[in-house]
Amino acid sequence: MTTFLRLLAESDKAAALREVCGNVRETDGEQNDPRLFEVAPEAFDAVPGKPFAYWVSEAVRETFRRLPAFESEGRMVRVGLQTSEDFRFVRLWWETPSPQPLSQRERGFSSLLPPGEGPGMRAPRWFPFAKGGAYSPFYADVYLVVNWADGGAEIVHFTDPKTGKQNSRPQNTDYYLRPGLTWPLRTQSGLSLRAMPADCIFGHKGPAAFVANNDPDTLLALLALTNSRAFGLLVSLQMAFGSYEVGVIQKTPIPPLPSAIRLLLSAHARRAWSLKRSLDTVNETSHAFLLPAALRALTPTSLPEGDFDPSAIEAELVQIQAEIDAIAFDLYGFSKADRLAVASGQLPVVSGEDSESDDDEVSTDHSPLTTDHLLSWAVGVAFGRFDWRLATGERQAPPEPEPFDPLPAKSPGMLPDGAAPFHLQTGILVDDPGHPHDLARLAEEVLDQAGRRQRAEGREEADPPAAFCIVPTTDTRRWLQRDFFAFHLQRYSKSRRKAPIYWPLATASGSYTLWVYYPSLSSQTLYTAINDFVEPKLKQVSAEISRLKAEGGMQRAEGRMQNAEGSNLPSAYRLLPALQDLVQELTDLRDTLLKLAPTYKPNHDDGVQITAAPLWPLFRHKPWQKVLKDTWAKLEKGDYDWAHLAMNYWPERVCEKCKTDKSLAIAHGLEDLYVEPEAAPKKTRGRKGN
Repeated sequence: MTTFLRLLAESDKAAALREVCGNVRETDGEQNDPRLFEVAPEAFDAVPGKPFAYWVSEAVRETFRRLPAFESEGRMVRVGLQTSEDFRFVRLWWETPSPQPLSQRERGFSSLLPPGEGPGMRAPRWFPFAKGGAYSPFYADVYLVVNWADGGAEIVHFTDPKTGKQNSRPQNTDYYLRPGLTWPLRTQSGLSLRAMPADCIFGHKGPAAFVANNDPDTLLALLALTNSRAFGLLVSLQMAFGSYEVGVIQKTPIPPLPSAIRLLLSAHARRAWSLKRSLDTVNETSHAFLLPAALRALTPTSLPEGDFDPSAIEAELVQIQAEIDAIAFDLYGFSKADRLAVASGQLPVVSGEDSESDDDEVSTDHSPLTTDHLLSWAVGVAFGRFDWRLATGERQAPPEPEPFDPLPAKSPGMLPDGAAPFHLQTGILVDDPGHPHDLARLAEEVLDQAGRRQRAEGREEADPPAAFCIVPTTDTRRWLQRDFFAFHLQRYSKSRRKAPIYWPLATASGSYTLWVYYPSLSSQTLYTAINDFVEPKLKQVSAEISRLKAEGGMQRAEGRMQNAEGSNLPSAYRLLPALQDLVQELTDLRDTLLKLAPTYKPNHDDGVQITAAPLWPLFRHKPWQKVLKDTWAKLEKGDYDWAHLAMNYWPERVCEKCKTDKSLAIAHGLEDLYVEPEAAPKKTRGRKGN
């Protein structure tokens, strides 16, 4: 027998060690101290890898021999795609265009379309990408997409330019697009499996598990079981530290699931998934988004999930987890002592950082009084992104999807295709009081409409008052000028990507700002900005200057000036210097746009950062401007020649590279330029002379 001491929970380990050793001597080696364990070395043989799992009972260790492993009976666990160049191949889901309808000419050649292209639609280029993330059992939104056009041709042929060897690792591709379970490889909080919808690609940092025939009830039952503390204990026995590797999950035992138990576990997992997803309905970057928290809490009748009460939701999740744990302990046959050991926190600590923990935003602010979130939604409504009718009850939200349904192209809170937007001009709005497309006025109008509906339904006496939640006390224009973009940039940044979709293109002082909506961006956008906004504004300000000068001249002629310095000029006339400065800034803005417009041909497949890079001088938010300036420098240098913008600005350089880089040639549709390198001649041994 070997003696083990477990002092992980002790703050003063030296004192605890002396105490335990003293207890052993006083009792002649009898085990009356819960921190002391005596185990025969051969007892560890039952656990894969033979770890020193001394703190659990023999019955728990024998579970690995008694029950079949996860990787058996039609269950499979696999590691997925490693792109090796995420900046090129991965985007956030709101950056990329949805699959587009075929043109009339293309419809005539529908029989010649590549496999995967549905009737009347082009095959998708971007697929949801489950790439780990942070701790979130049962449910987590898949917010990344990966370029898997033509079976991932660009990724498959992505090579190191120096060695010519393949850089990417598209592993287990036969399992792509299947519904399953996925989890982050490394998290500080523990193992957390969640449902992975159909039509997803899974990554090497987000492995996946599958079952025979993709049966949803079996997957849900497995989801419940693998999120139980019993399963977590068995996983932890195989790991002293590190990550939740595929091999560990494959070897972890799974007990038989009688039909009644399987259905019960499935129902628990389905409910937990639904509750977790409902918490995401207030997150505007989520596929589940419906309304901001301030409105979500006030409009339960029009939404499929009913009342929005985060505290009640969390309490029910705790109850579901307890019921799942009780079922799992029974299935594994764990004794009362084993259950108490788990409940008391005697599980080993698995170290390692969250795979995306530096900037993932998995937590959501559910406060109904969060003005920033409410105003952000109002801006989205003004741009035609979100549907304000959900707040007024004029449109019913679609029913909740099933856990393994493919992700929608739009969240249910977004304006459906073909629906009329709140405001007809959605591509460009402006910070300009009195202008028909003034963003501040439109945002306030959105909130006023929602507030009117609440008041009409008699909710103004609610606690907190609906009017207080809906109509912000902040100065909307001031908020847009000073706070909004920083808030928006932070919210629309995940997984080391920054992808804001509302772009403030401003004069040097920020006195005049054009707000450009990225999803509506085209090669004509800058011309529209010049012709419909900047030029009319220039004329308006110039006319005002002329009027003020004429008015001032008349006053001087009438002898109303008290001195030559004009210390007592009329207040309107004293605005002249500011207006003259504005004319100069507007002229500079127009000239910059005129310089950029002829060659600016954006492509949404490039993503936000690349697409915005040529416009970096017009962004006044310094951190974002620096990112774009650096990106533009790398574009000029040739680091991002896979981008459509690179081909647009430097076609000769890019075409030359396509001759030797097949992945690059595929990216630009120029495979005919690529020349396969000649195979190196094989070395032969010469014969020795006689």
